[in-house]
Amino acid sequence: MPKLQGFEFWSHTLRGARHVVAPMVDQSELAWRLLSRRHGAQLCYTPMLHAQVFVRDANYRKENLYCEVCPEDRPLIVQFCANDPEVFVQAALLAQDYCDAVDLNLGCPQMIAKRGHYGAFLQDEWDLLQRMILLAHEKLSVPVTCKIRVFPEIDKTVRYAQMLEKAGCQLLTVHGRTKEQKGPLSGAASWEHIKAVRKAVAIPVFANGNIQSLQDVERCIQDTGVQGVMSAEGNLHNPALFEGRSPAVWELAEEYLDIVREHPCPLSYVRAHLFKLWHHTLQVHQQLREELAKVKTLEGIAAVSQELKMRCQEEISRQEGAKPASDLPFHWICQPYVRPGPRAGSKEKAGARSKRALEEEECGTEVLSKNKQKKQLRNPHKTFDPSLKRKCCWGNRCVFSLCRGCCKKRASRETADCPGHGLLFKTKLEKSLAWKGTQPELQEPQTATPSTPGGFSEVMSSALA
Repeated sequence: MPKLQGFEFWSHTLRGARHVVAPMVDQSELAWRLLSRRHGAQLCYTPMLHAQVFVRDANYRKENLYCEVCPEDRPLIVQFCANDPEVFVQAALLAQDYCDAVDLNLGCPQMIAKRGHYGAFLQDEWDLLQRMILLAHEKLSVPVTCKIRVFPEIDKTVRYAQMLEKAGCQLLTVHGRTKEQKGPLSGAASWEHIKAVRKAVAIPVFANGNIQSLQDVERCIQDTGVQGVMSAEGNLHNPALFEGRSPAVWELAEEYLDIVREHPCPLSYVRAHLFKLWHHTLQVHQQLREELAKVKTLEGIAAVSQELKMRCQEEISRQEGAKPASDLPFHWICQPYVRPGPRAGSKEKAGARSKRALEEEECGTEVLSKNKQKKQLRNPHKTFDPSLKRKCCWGNRCVFSLCRGCCKKRASRETADCPGHGLLFKTKLEKSLAWKGTQPELQEPQTATPSTPGGFSEVMSSALA
């Protein structure tokens, strides 16, 4: 049978899927896909798999795709990250008998993708992408698809999509954010970019971004003309999103745990799903958040979920005819999570603060970061209080008797020199001031009037993701 392409592939193989669960690392595993399909999802992607690891590691293949045959879990698209045409095709050939299409991840914006040179960090290497898609299109018995992020410019995004289509891509998922839009800087996805791509290509297009409810799905299809809509974070907080329902959290939590007992997966996946499902309730019952983080068994997780259910039901009975006891009166309902933006009032540029600076800031607060909480669980006696931290001493080499790292921070703060570590902050400042004193006075440049923002920048800075 010849390989179906484009709209034939979408309408026959994918059964005209409109409601799609996104590929999510460690989160779109078989058990979660089955739960989502029971509640309105018509197509699911596997978590992003690393093509090179998939080729060399039989256990990785077994754990992520070969675990068992599940007729319910179709249609299914397997997603790979890769940056080498041969490796991508080798991985796809090993996966093609277990799926309906193979997707190339060109949308991951995370630092791990930058270090590994894949995902959205390949979007400027059009020659490489053409070779990867073309080779996969020629060699595979199933279609090849792509998931991309947009460029700030609509016309460049359109040319990018057309290039992928010409190379052999049979379906395109467009996440309407740039690779810089992530975490607290996500902002709103640009449906204008998605609409422009849909009009410019002759293959099916899925939209991704700004999807928190079934109304968003319908509005996106109407506004952009796409064939389907993909949800990631919205699906994680409400797997019944595509049904247009917001059920009680415990209903879906219990159903998911029953599926996990039948189709086991790593406990870390289960815990992460329960954290998202119970996200709003855990803001109210914070002591149970710690319990959920500590439990080491599936039944332990189920017990915490049951306790949350009981507390919510008690709160519901108390609230009948009374004032709500918390700021989240309906926290037990599956509902969207609104990602907070950058901290208001910060004088620094959004995104300019380093990870180390954030960690140092967290050390001075009562709330520890997730990583530090995990370290403290492994070692209860560990402290992150800077005042109790053992001082490092390098004897006579340092004017402050500190190691080089600590010395550099202090010398920079106090604009001091440390010859022992070769740090000359004071000397360099004095030289700079002396040099400026010898220069003729320059006329102040006229400040240009900033241009009025518009187009894509307005879209990015307007609504929440």
